[in-house]
Amino acid sequence: MTTIQSIYSNPPIFETERLLLRKIAATDLDDMFRYASDPEVTKYVLWDTHQTLEDTRQFLDYALEAYRNEDVSPWGIECKENGKFIGTIDFVSWSERHRTAEIGYTIGRPYWGKGYMTEAARELLKFGFEHMDLLRIQARCFPENIGSERVMQKLGMTYEGTLRQAMNLRGTQMDLKQYSILREEFFSN
Repeated sequence: MTTIQSIYSNPPIFETERLLLRKIAATDLDDMFRYASDPEVTKYVLWDTHQTLEDTRQFLDYALEAYRNEDVSPWGIECKENGKFIGTIDFVSWSERHRTAEIGYTIGRPYWGKGYMTEAARELLKFGFEHMDLLRIQARCFPENIGSERVMQKLGMTYEGTLRQAMNLRGTQMDLKQYSILREEFFSN
């Protein structure tokens, strides 16, 4: 049986045409701060815009601790063309019992609209269905986050509806659009 520990005790490295998905490293600090301190990038995420390198270091410490504890943790996205750390992607939740998971992702603004996130997410979906025994993977976004919604659509996910006032974002109750894809749908695309 696939377990969180069996996946995250030694998270695999994924290589796509243009990307490496790998563990985050302390050496990613400056590249991560570059996008995590951009208010346009952090507009629709639940964490605050990083104001200092220390903010980014705290996130790095959190990720490194999750790796040590063999817990659900993010993959860093590295652009092979320039070796830059450009974002993160992960299963933000995983129910082994129900064989479902949810993905979440963030990418630096210079890499928006170029298909990088779709490429990374497709690789993670494939891994989830092939190696984590998942039957369903979902993703959610705020209605205003058109870029994230477009990624979900390009992945072949189905829009399931809008969850009204489902999440609090910096003091405002916000709706969430929910998309999902089933294993058989993913492999028939």
